[in-house]
Amino acid sequence: MKEVKVYDIEGNEKGAAQLHDYYFACEVNIPVMHLVVRHQLAAARAGTASTKTRSMVRGGGRKPWRQKGTGRARAGSTRSPIWKGGGTVHGPQPRDFDFKVNRKVRKLALRSALSARAEENQVMVLEDFTLSEPRTKLAASIFEALGVDDYVLLVLAEEDENLVKSMRNLPFVHVILAHQLNTYDVLSSDRVIFTRSALEQLQEGVQNAGSA
Repeated sequence: MKEVKVYDIEGNEKGAAQLHDYYFACEVNIPVMHLVVRHQLAAARAGTASTKTRSMVRGGGRKPWRQKGTGRARAGSTRSPIWKGGGTVHGPQPRDFDFKVNRKVRKLALRSALSARAEENQVMVLEDFTLSEPRTKLAASIFEALGVDDYVLLVLAEEDENLVKSMRNLPFVHVILAHQLNTYDVLSSDRVIFTRSALEQLQEGVQNAGSA
């Protein structure tokens, strides 16, 4: 197991925490991570783009002019796709872009992403802390004390309204709960910071997961 230092919000060392090999020292599988990130991005797509076919366009019930003798092209409806304001051919329709990825594959991708960050020494652990009121300035001072100035994924064990409100005005911080941890958020951040209880929550089922 890899051992990392634990810090308080003032940047002082407060002991150490162990990163279990199951989550933080597995072989990094890039193709699996790529698949799962594609899956997450596809699932997030709204899929609401919509166009009208000629049957949906209003009007065009009458033939615009007689078939012969006008010198103009033959036309049966102003709803034809070749007319301005007519229907669209093969245009986008509402759809679901999501596709299935097995749970074990998603788990492997998350383990790979966390292992990649641990290999880069970009995993930190903080002592559990709370804020008595939402204060963005205080939240910013925490990362300043830690010497962190890159994009951070802060992982909490449970919802803390004051903490979330304090962090949400910091453009370089994304807050997530331990049970919501996912491959995309880990890979899109430069550094992953766990509170001690969040790390314990993530690793508490390691033995069961390892035998799955």
